[in-house]
Amino acid sequence: MLKEFKEFAMKGNVIDLAVGIIIGGAFGKIVTSFVNDILMPPLGLLLGKMDFTNLFINLSGKEFPSLKAAKDAGAPVISYGVFINTVLDFIIVAFAIFLVIKQINRMKAEPVPVPPNTKECGFCFSAIPIKATRCPHCTSEVK
Repeated sequence: MLKEFKEFAMKGNVIDLAVGIIIGGAFGKIVTSFVNDILMPPLGLLLGKMDFTNLFINLSGKEFPSLKAAKDAGAPVISYGVFINTVLDFIIVAFAIFLVIKQINRMKAEPVPVPPNTKECGFCFSAIPIKATRCPHCTSEVK
């Protein structure tokens, strides 16, 4: 059983999957940083200096200046600003994966078959140019 597991684990597909998961995790961190640190601050500035990570609905009835303060106090909150950031993360990752898959499919596309430029002589069965009217090998007239 151990031998079978080793064969399974060392197959190319399993290793490719493991590498893909590791790279995907790292890519996810990059996208999260892009959304939180580069995309959302200018967007928040355009929307009146709004910090999306501090958008929350307080369910306790008490006032809190920030989401962190509400969570530190143990107040129940709905963090819809964090949810917006997470949705943007997902959209960016999904779009990036779409672009990668599109390029892979483009590279895997079957080449357009090239029309033949030769034909076979009906008498000597030699390959001759398609426009030839006479075979250069046996001098027979070819249709």
